[in-house]
Amino acid sequence: MTQTSVPRWAWDASAPAAEPDLRGRVFTLLVLPGAGDVADRWTATLAGRDVRRQDCGDIDAAVAALRADLAAARVGHRVLVAGTARECLAVRAAGVRAGLGDDEMTFGVVDIAERAVWCVHCDTTTHAAVEIDAVVPCTGCDRRLLVHPHVSRLSGAYLGFMVDAETLASEGAVA
Repeated sequence: MTQTSVPRWAWDASAPAAEPDLRGRVFTLLVLPGAGDVADRWTATLAGRDVRRQDCGDIDAAVAALRADLAAARVGHRVLVAGTARECLAVRAAGVRAGLGDDEMTFGVVDIAERAVWCVHCDTTTHAAVEIDAVVPCTGCDRRLLVHPHVSRLSGAYLGFMVDAETLASEGAVA
């Protein structure tokens, strides 16, 4: 995984724990279910600073909270997201679309098992517990998708394409 667009925190369970960028002036802390321990550690690290903690029930709530905080953001604003890798990648994509740079976001990942995989054939995103370089059935077209080690910065989904696309249809490939 030396040549990949996937951040290490999204695929390596042994990656060092992320720490907040203490150069920030204001911090938005988005906490998804199951990530309270990471958020509590960050809150302690940031004691005495302007921290806007948002406990979010799902990705949509986290993205809405991010947008609301960024509407009034100024230079020095930092965003911290605690959740699963799939959740963090989705919120990261929303941050990138809003103009945030990688150095303005910190992620605390509590689980890396589930991935969002975008099918290049039918434009469906499948959510599944699947490893990178493994195969998952597309929920849209039922093709067997190879989960490629590439994540879109704008969607937060892994690239998935038909695993046996080079096999001729007469040899049993799905059309």
